[in-house]
Amino acid sequence: MDGVNPTQTPDTGSRSPELRMAMDALGGLRADLVDAASAYRPLPGLAPDSPALRFLPKRIRPHAGLLPHAVVGFLALVTFLFGFDRINAIDARFGLTVLVYCVVPTAAVLLTLVRPALAFWVSLVSTPFVAYLGGYDGWPWAPNSFAAHLFVLVIVAMRTRPRTAGWMWLLTAGYAGFTAFFLGMGRYTFNGAEMLFSSALLLLAVAIFQIRRQARQEVTAQQTVTAVERSKRTLLEERTTIARELHDVVAHHMSVVAIQAEAAPYRVENPPPELEQAFRTIRENAVAALTELRRILGVVRAEDYEAPDAPQPTLADLDGLVANVREAGLDVALTVTGAVRELPQGVELSAYRIVQEALSNVLRHAPGAGAKVELGYVLGGLGLRIVNGPARGLVKPSPGAGHGITGMRERVTMLGGEMTAEPAEDGGYEVTVFIPVQREEAAQ
Repeated sequence: MDGVNPTQTPDTGSRSPELRMAMDALGGLRADLVDAASAYRPLPGLAPDSPALRFLPKRIRPHAGLLPHAVVGFLALVTFLFGFDRINAIDARFGLTVLVYCVVPTAAVLLTLVRPALAFWVSLVSTPFVAYLGGYDGWPWAPNSFAAHLFVLVIVAMRTRPRTAGWMWLLTAGYAGFTAFFLGMGRYTFNGAEMLFSSALLLLAVAIFQIRRQARQEVTAQQTVTAVERSKRTLLEERTTIARELHDVVAHHMSVVAIQAEAAPYRVENPPPELEQAFRTIRENAVAALTELRRILGVVRAEDYEAPDAPQPTLADLDGLVANVREAGLDVALTVTGAVRELPQGVELSAYRIVQEALSNVLRHAPGAGAKVELGYVLGGLGLRIVNGPARGLVKPSPGAGHGITGMRERVTMLGGEMTAEPAEDGGYEVTVFIPVQREEAAQ
């Protein structure tokens, strides 16, 4: 009975693992050095903040973007001088001999600026012709082509990936072995070993540098992603905390509305049916809104969260907060200006939490510093200013997770206010907040 072997797949079942590895390796060689030979890849300049320019003065860095091009040009000049020094020993001093012997290795180095893979092939293929025309006793590399090939290997390796460096070394080794056994014929001193040893050391150093740079880039990218995720998580945690507190505030007010609507008809003797129906409708809507509020916002409560037994703090409790902070060792002064009045409970709670978090930040990040809390009741709302001096004493500031500023900013944004948090001129820190409050809201 005909059938299909379940251990084989249509594409790769008939190939051995060794054959597939060889095919993949040849595919890598083709992609790195054959197909890329015709690719136009101009060498980019350096950015002013590049680590390679750190040794230069800051005023020169913006003008040093072409430093890599200058280095390649210098290496090409060195290659040309190696060849020009040999010209006097060549019988045919001009014409095609000079062109091939001096110009071709130099052109191979310069070609790395625009077509790095093609530069490697030009350097490798031109080697026997340069050596033959130069009449040099060493084989297969003449002095200028020896230097040019090393320069090309290093530059191309730095512009590509480590796998390309490995392929270039293997091809160079294969070429050196071929010329030693089939083209040398014992007439010349073989210098392929020197080439292979020198290029191996240089390419290994470049590969290590490339791998470290790639790893550093991956770590930086991962750290950036982690920082973004941490920021998002912090934001969600702060919003959850705020939602929990405001859930209790809003639920309390909705419960009061429902109870007052239910009791209102009994305060009037012989109320008309329309009035009773209106209060009944108010109570039903309040109960429905309270139920929906608990259903939606209840998801922000953690499993171990317990509603506070005591009422939420208000601005009237600031004196107690300041007293507690003074006992902890912080010298803080509280100043209240304007006509003190009762504000919406959500505004007072958020303002209290902002002052509390700001003073906690002073204790953590500026030990030994003094702080001032300014609370201003103005016509359009409430102003807050918490400022502290620089850290003093021997106690080191503790690093923070960045939750405090994020939480304060979320509270202010939720209330439609504005907030600035920035270092002060004396080395301390200043937090300024304005929360708008309409007159009718403040009267409630």
